[in-house]
Amino acid sequence: MNNVTKSLRLYAPSVVRYGMSLVILWFGINQIIHPVEFLAYVPNSIVALTGITAMAIVKFNGMFELLLSLHLFGIMYSVGYNEIGVRDFGLAVATFSIFMYGSDVLCIHQHKHPLL
Repeated sequence: MNNVTKSLRLYAPSVVRYGMSLVILWFGINQIIHPVEFLAYVPNSIVALTGITAMAIVKFNGMFELLLSLHLFGIMYSVGYNEIGVRDFGLAVATFSIFMYGSDVLCIHQHKHPLL
């Protein structure tokens, strides 16, 4: 393995961590700011079962996504086996692998910070 590959390997977990963070933040923020664009993704059965409006479900989901990355497994289950479900499975596994890896070289916990 050459020196460039060794250097890049050191940062691979950080790239996945920050990339997944940006994806989850983007969806969470956009569901709160533009909930109408996500209404089609809310199954009618959930609205009928809960009595909660689709708009409220989208806004709650946006807040939830900002907090929990494992929420992707729930989305994958509700969507089922199709192109969206398979994509969400990949995102969920990538996110869970970030959790399993723990701190990496660019993680804030690796640096002394006066607020931590």
